[in-house]
Amino acid sequence: QVQLVESGGGLVQPGGSLRLSCAASRSIFRLNTMGWYRQPPGKQRELVAAITDGGSTNYADSVKGRFTISRDNAKNTVSLQMNSLKPEDTAVYYCNIKIRGGVWDDDYWGQGTQVTVSS
Repeated sequence: QVQLVESGGGLVQPGGSLRLSCAASRSIFRLNTMGWYRQPPGKQRELVAAITDGGSTNYADSVKGRFTISRDNAKNTVSLQMNSLKPEDTAVYYCNIKIRGGVWDDDYWGQGTQVTVSS
């Protein structure tokens, strides 16, 4: 089992910046991908950004050029730097890790942190 704890959410004005962080409860030695998902009010959860243990990244088109995902494998953390925030970025943001297995992948989620972008 892996516990994921997010932090850094809050209220910001449009055009502002926010940095989310997620800490895993233990080191992950198997191949894995960490990512950030978000769920706006009334909508389904969607992928925002993901990063492999080797550093390869993937972003949703809506956040490319504004958000940057990074990870620190030594500290078992993943972060999401969010710049030029828009009201449509408002959502609960969830940290996720997918750990590769021989038969199934293990999938763990954080509790979520609220990001609100509003004047």
